[in-house]
Amino acid sequence: MAPRDWFSPLNPPVRDWHGQRVWLVGASSGIGAALARALLAAGARVALSARTRERLLGVAGRSRNALVLPMDATQPAQWTAGMDLLQAQWQGIDLVIFCSAQYQPERSWEIRAEGVRSMLESNLASVYFGIETVLPALLERGSGGLAIVSSVAGYMGLPNATVYGPTKAALINLAELLYLDLHPRGIAVTLIDPGFVQTALTARNTFPMPALITPEEAAGYILAGFAAGRFEIDFPWRFTRVVRFVSRLPYRLRFSLLGRILGA
Repeated sequence: MAPRDWFSPLNPPVRDWHGQRVWLVGASSGIGAALARALLAAGARVALSARTRERLLGVAGRSRNALVLPMDATQPAQWTAGMDLLQAQWQGIDLVIFCSAQYQPERSWEIRAEGVRSMLESNLASVYFGIETVLPALLERGSGGLAIVSSVAGYMGLPNATVYGPTKAALINLAELLYLDLHPRGIAVTLIDPGFVQTALTARNTFPMPALITPEEAAGYILAGFAAGRFEIDFPWRFTRVVRFVSRLPYRLRFSLLGRILGA
């Protein structure tokens, strides 16, 4: 690798969204809804997917560039049907954003099998189903991108994220290996790691949430990350950098620090 390559973007920067065909899965609320509105305002064509049609219609508003495509992302057949529709209407897609997620704050002694199964399917298995469906067309064309919304909760094991955290850690691992597989074949891979964002999911938390931001702020960070061609888009830095630092401490120091925080 030449010295100049150390400073070049890991992905092709996306600064002009006009004409871009984006499939955003998890678009009915929170970060997904705010990002969908931001992409539509920037000129992209956006297929909005989630389980609830009514919420998707509310996000789409009167935009002619919005295509409401309700689906259950945990059902592989519905991915196939959605892709077939987008191939017919748009002749393909340029970017898929995996943003759907479940979250339930719980300690290790509170886990239940049905909740574990549901969260694994929504947060992790659905991404694999989507990749299986959309990747062949992207590889055939030799362009396009995948963007996976994970979380800083995936940086390390944290109480209250007993199932959620491991699913997000798996998505970080997945995005890294996808980049190594797909970047040489012309496919961009982007990992999105938010901190605390004010959504219906984080409203379930009963503990302080440092550096809490709005979904609209999150969408702004994400578009800025695409414009810079970053592989990982993490935000806000004043929080994510602290979490990353703690995650790299030796276990004895990390456990001691987290124990004190929990005790407080």
